[in-house]
Amino acid sequence: MELQKPKHLISLATSGMLVSVDVNVWSATKQDRGISNEVTTAKRADQHAGKYVKNLLADHPKHKAIVNYRQTIYNWVKRRTYRWNNAQDYLPSVDMPKFKQEWHEHQTAFETSVNTFITDYDSIVSDMAFKQGDMFDRTDYPSREELASKFGVRLFVSEVPLNDFRCSIAQDIADDLFTTYSTQAEEIMSHVMMEQQTRFVEVMKSISHCCGVDEIGVDDNTGETKTKKRKIYDTTILKAKEMCESFKQFNLSADPALEEARATLERTLSDVTAEDIRDSDAVRHAVKEDVDSILGKFGTFKCV
Repeated sequence: MELQKPKHLISLATSGMLVSVDVNVWSATKQDRGISNEVTTAKRADQHAGKYVKNLLADHPKHKAIVNYRQTIYNWVKRRTYRWNNAQDYLPSVDMPKFKQEWHEHQTAFETSVNTFITDYDSIVSDMAFKQGDMFDRTDYPSREELASKFGVRLFVSEVPLNDFRCSIAQDIADDLFTTYSTQAEEIMSHVMMEQQTRFVEVMKSISHCCGVDEIGVDDNTGETKTKKRKIYDTTILKAKEMCESFKQFNLSADPALEEARATLERTLSDVTAEDIRDSDAVRHAVKEDVDSILGKFGTFKCV
């Protein structure tokens, strides 16, 4: 018999791919059993009651920069993709060109930071001899050659798996597998659509907020309320326009509400830049009014 696949999974498979990014960074830490024993003995505790882990580089800024940039890359992947499983994320095909461009930028920045650190590594270790005091042990530190292998950033791309599931199995097993398979596909589909709407709403709420004003007091002479325009950033408008373009080609369920909102926002921002909003009160007001109208169709959101 033939076990069919849910249509949504086929749609996902033809509309995107799975990606994962691995970023390896030397932790620059090492447990010191000798110091641990000294502490537990001094505290009259069992030797297994605690352990001392040495920070070999004492949070040196060049190593810390690499550690922080690893998180920057992971945060970027999370923003650009949709969760698929614990190891992979789903990337719509329409977003692949932009994703690859930004990936190469992150890869270059990471490798540059690592090369700078390795170049200065010997002098950094020499400096640690003073900062670590009696805890310093040169054997704790790998050679420059070993060090290079402890850093790395790699991108893995694969197709959404589409096995045919043609097997001769009992009907009850086939039904059970089909139900499980369908449920998983529906859950992923639902998550992607919900995430799309959430991201779309968030960027519109950001635009609406930035197009508003803050009250900063009352004019002593006129009694009028003084206001200050909020900052509007180029990146916010660019992000919104990118979403409009992406969702035009990646609306898996052909959700008419999402498409209507996307098309309306695209028209609103088609000839508008962040600079236009900053320079013109009329443009600022018109954009905020249109965006608030779109938000109203997604439910009740407070726009100030």
